[in-house]
Amino acid sequence: MSMPALAQEEAVVPQSQPLIGLATLMTMAFRGIDLSTLGQQLIERAGFNDPEAFLDLSILLQLQGNAETGVALQGEALSMKQHFTLTPRHKKSPLRLLAIMAPGDLMTNTPLEFVADGAGFTLEMLFVSPELPMPAEVPEHDIAIVALSELDRNLPTLAMLEPIMANWPRPVLNMPSAVAALGRDQICRTLQTLPGVSMPVTGRLDRQLLQQIAAGRLRLNHLLPEVDFPAIIRPVDSHAGKGLEKLDSAAELASYLRAQGGNAFFLSRFVDYRSEDGQFRKYRVMLFQGQPFIAHMAISDHWMVHYLNAGMAESAEKRLEEAHVMGTFDQSFARRHADAIAGIWSKTGVDYLGLDCAETRDGELLIFEAGASMNIHAMDPVETYPYKRPQMMKVFAAFTRMLERQMTLGDMDDQLRQVLPFLAGRAASASREEGRLQ
Repeated sequence: MSMPALAQEEAVVPQSQPLIGLATLMTMAFRGIDLSTLGQQLIERAGFNDPEAFLDLSILLQLQGNAETGVALQGEALSMKQHFTLTPRHKKSPLRLLAIMAPGDLMTNTPLEFVADGAGFTLEMLFVSPELPMPAEVPEHDIAIVALSELDRNLPTLAMLEPIMANWPRPVLNMPSAVAALGRDQICRTLQTLPGVSMPVTGRLDRQLLQQIAAGRLRLNHLLPEVDFPAIIRPVDSHAGKGLEKLDSAAELASYLRAQGGNAFFLSRFVDYRSEDGQFRKYRVMLFQGQPFIAHMAISDHWMVHYLNAGMAESAEKRLEEAHVMGTFDQSFARRHADAIAGIWSKTGVDYLGLDCAETRDGELLIFEAGASMNIHAMDPVETYPYKRPQMMKVFAAFTRMLERQMTLGDMDDQLRQVLPFLAGRAASASREEGRLQ
């Protein structure tokens, strides 16, 4: 007897499919591809409790601006499992990198999916938090990286991870304590004394104090001696310029507070870093264990420079300059600031570190942000930016070399630990023999 038609339909369960991941989904969105059909497919798969579908759907919704629902769907995925594997579209390396991540929105973790996809290695993603402890068994891997950003909300997880990662059986990049020390108000103090580095003092102030400044009852430079109007303000835990503004007076601060939510803000002194031609130039430089690589350079007539709003796609002249900067970076920018970069690596000890920076008129390296979660990618259309993909392939290859180098050092450490008891035994025997001879 055949099954009823309805029962047959209910029995059809979609086969498990691999994770699509952030890099592919964001690239599709960036290129204007309609994702509605894919979204519907993910919803159908999620109905069968497919954790990969839930996680991909979470990313898709966040890319569409629905962060709250997206994070909720991520929670559904993580209730089923903590570990997800992202296999590169074009496998170039057998290497397996374990990224320790935290639950949260797209700003919570370092978007290593782009690097893994470009470099062609497997990315194992393990989500943990105080509410989602480290599992007894972790995925097989060659090397691990703490992929959490330095945001305040990640600090409890970073503190939880510090003793765990200190005793990790494989080499580890971006130790939790080093990442935690990258908060805007902390890192500016760390880098203040470095020769060749300019990073304006940044202070953290709560809304109540700022309201008193706005009302004229307190002066800004009384609370932050090195900061006065014009000043830069942004909410704590904000990225990508969200809530970032330049304030020229207490009155503008009052207007800002009326329009902006949140209770804690970072303030720093505004630095006019425009070049002689009146344009502002901002660089994204990646440091892999202190070795610098340029990811992009944007030119704008506005002080708040973001690559997407700088008009790079519309200006062949700007792109020609960016191509020149990329082509001469090692011999020019990197050489000019070699001592400053070496000092930053020495002070931070962060293996994967991004710098959003510029050059002051007197030749110093002006640091806007130093963080462990900056995105680097090869999404830009080749027909408009023919010079960028080769540069980013160079960056991805350098990242892979860093992993391989660290794995080699880890193997040497293991060999040394194995031979030490033997050497200690030899030394003890020699000492006893010497005693007998005497």
